[in-house]
Amino acid sequence: MTEIKHILETEGGLSQVSVERAISEIRAGRPVALKSGRSHVLVIGVEALDSRLAAVLAPLAKRSAKLVLPAPRLRRLGLDRSKPGAIALPHLDLGRIATLSLEVGARIDAPVAALGKLDVAALELARVALVLPAIVVIPVSANSIEGQGLLRVEAKFIEAYRAVGLRDLNIVGRAPVPLEGAPDTEFVIFRGGEGLRDQVAVIVGKPDFAEPVTVRLHSACLTGDLFGSLKCDCGDQLRHTARHMAETGGGVLLYLDQEGRGNGLSNKMRAYRLQAQGFDTYDADEVLGFDHDQRGFDFAALMLKQLGISRVQVMTNNPLKIAALEAAGLEVVSDKRIMGRQTDQNIRYLASKRDRAGHFIEMDDGHALAGVKD
Repeated sequence: MTEIKHILETEGGLSQVSVERAISEIRAGRPVALKSGRSHVLVIGVEALDSRLAAVLAPLAKRSAKLVLPAPRLRRLGLDRSKPGAIALPHLDLGRIATLSLEVGARIDAPVAALGKLDVAALELARVALVLPAIVVIPVSANSIEGQGLLRVEAKFIEAYRAVGLRDLNIVGRAPVPLEGAPDTEFVIFRGGEGLRDQVAVIVGKPDFAEPVTVRLHSACLTGDLFGSLKCDCGDQLRHTARHMAETGGGVLLYLDQEGRGNGLSNKMRAYRLQAQGFDTYDADEVLGFDHDQRGFDFAALMLKQLGISRVQVMTNNPLKIAALEAAGLEVVSDKRIMGRQTDQNIRYLASKRDRAGHFIEMDDGHALAGVKD
């Protein structure tokens, strides 16, 4: 057993395991203890905080709890801020916490303090756990939580979690998977790089990796890719890409588990509800506390490198993806547009991406199917 422990410690495994357990605890609605030096805090996601749990935590809080919120949510509360902050919670008032965290028309009701190291780690834990980025943080002593069965995690492990995961990105399986319109296709499965999720490289045809390879980075969209939602153009883009690659010498489509621009499926549905109330896609995310795009594409670039690809022709409308591949050391020799249907239901969404995020999208009053464009 000593040898196993040594392997884990030398490869960063124990730190990753502790964070992965913390992700599971937070997603399950259980508090986690974070520590840095002699400082300890209990953290719990706001969406999991109910009256029973609040009653259990209240004796530990002792009027010292705080609500940690990201900058976008604080801006929605009426502050001009570019950094996250903390609001004092003299009592674990569930109504007040819910109002400050989620209510559309809420306004700040107390001073906002800068975050400490443990507060920052708590917010990052929420991000990688794909829960609402609103966290109750309770400073505690080590003795007060002894014997409570709480998971304890070093803040520095959470800070390093993504970087260590990138280092451990590996191919864990591959197999031919014929697709409609692209029958000569292989799926290559990667593990690591982005939390506990697997990522897929779909190799269409027989591209020559010694030459510039046609590539698309496609973030998973359950509603569009699988169910054909009319609210977005994702499913069309996915299928157009595979067909285009099959018809033009092949390519690699990276199918990335980054639902809802990296916010997760539950938060995507919260954003959809806000969109139904009149918010555009970016304002809806900001109400929930998210920036315009939470995704990272560094692990996508590493997937391409592991496949032996160094030069790419990118199929995208998103300038951030082009910049991310170039920043990761890949040579982007060209880029092409990939268009989907424009419908009554997605026209505002597409216009918002064009006008607010700089996507290369041509609007068509006829709502035509555009396909691939140079």
